[in-house]
Amino acid sequence: MKKLLKGATIVNEGISFVGDILIHNHRIEKIAEDITPTSGMEVHDLTGKIVLPGCIDDQVHFREPGLTHKGTILSESRAAVAGGITSFMEMPNTVPNALTQELLEDKYTIAQHNSPANYSFFMGASNDNLEEVLKTNEKNVCGVKIFMGSSTGNMLVDNESTLNNLFSQVPLLIATHCEDEATIRHNTELYKERYGENIPISAHSLIRSEEACYLSSSMAVALAKKHNTRLHILHISTAKEVSLFDPKTPLADKRITAEACVHHLWFSDKNYEEKGNFIKWNPAVKTEQDRDGIWQGLLDNHIDIIATDHAPHTLDEKSKSYLQAPSGGPLVQHALLAMLEKVKEGVLSMEKVVEKMAHAPAVCFQLAERGFIREGYYADIVVVDPNQTVKVDKSNILYACGWSPFEGVTFSNKIVGTFVNGNLVWNGTEICSEEKGMRLLFNR
Repeated sequence: MKKLLKGATIVNEGISFVGDILIHNHRIEKIAEDITPTSGMEVHDLTGKIVLPGCIDDQVHFREPGLTHKGTILSESRAAVAGGITSFMEMPNTVPNALTQELLEDKYTIAQHNSPANYSFFMGASNDNLEEVLKTNEKNVCGVKIFMGSSTGNMLVDNESTLNNLFSQVPLLIATHCEDEATIRHNTELYKERYGENIPISAHSLIRSEEACYLSSSMAVALAKKHNTRLHILHISTAKEVSLFDPKTPLADKRITAEACVHHLWFSDKNYEEKGNFIKWNPAVKTEQDRDGIWQGLLDNHIDIIATDHAPHTLDEKSKSYLQAPSGGPLVQHALLAMLEKVKEGVLSMEKVVEKMAHAPAVCFQLAERGFIREGYYADIVVVDPNQTVKVDKSNILYACGWSPFEGVTFSNKIVGTFVNGNLVWNGTEICSEEKGMRLLFNR
């Protein structure tokens, strides 16, 4: 059945206009100022609503397989579509780590049967799996993930020869987590000498410091420049790192790109007193000056993408002492709403949100036929009501972990519809379709 979205304000490719969108066979068939409904057509009157291309989150941790007490591909992808994220790219630090092609494909099989959102999974790199990494199909895998920091334990890649081999031989995009392990270990010991096992959460940004981030990020950039690697550095957390990236080259031509995450744009170290471990991430949330620098880098195109680094943990895990509590938090359900709040505050435009959360991830990863509202593209579409509000509380959180760092926040917009491949999967109150998303493909 054809679907007709009528009368919405469509925000796409730097402009906003009132118009209609006709959907047929999973795709956008026509975009026009006025499309006349025909018999049998499913019509959605979206007068007063805002329509955006579905968000593409290039960094999530959905915890399956092996860590399903924290979340599953089913639970977290449901939260994602409720938040207007229609496609996700998930990280390899599940259990077992996705370090072989067989283990990587196991995750695709789980998503095929469970995810209402479109999906891709990063191949993991370790110090000794280069042969497996080089088997990765660049047409249907988003990229290779390298942890240049011990945020994920045994996936730390710290061998200089291995890094040179990966950066020189891997043809597809390499995404990196950049924190210098030696600096972090040194800082941790200093704080243990001072506080013993009772280090306060406020020390987190000093242990996982600006120096640790910049040392690792600058090394990754130097390696990429040496080998002409397609490098994407994840979750920039310091103002100093922003200078590593080129704001002038068009995104499609960049060989080195960067991402900012919602938590580094929203919180600062002043929030540790109130939020504690619930805003403990790696890399750490740092100073207001760092937050301001990341915002500026985002607005002037030093930084290309807004993502989440969605990484849920249970309440019990997060309630432990600083040294015992894991890093990470759930964000996919509220990331778009948080950025739309910044539109209301005048920090950035709606068009810029769309650019950084939909267009840029599609361009950066060379994603096929997604990320834009264009005729012939898949109909991944989000409907926003600017006249409804949403207060985040446990009664409306879809994450399996049951909590959010945004609890108590009232957002000024509500996501009232999410279409994935032309199927309405979120109606503003519940998941309303059993249709599953598709494996993402790449024009490489």
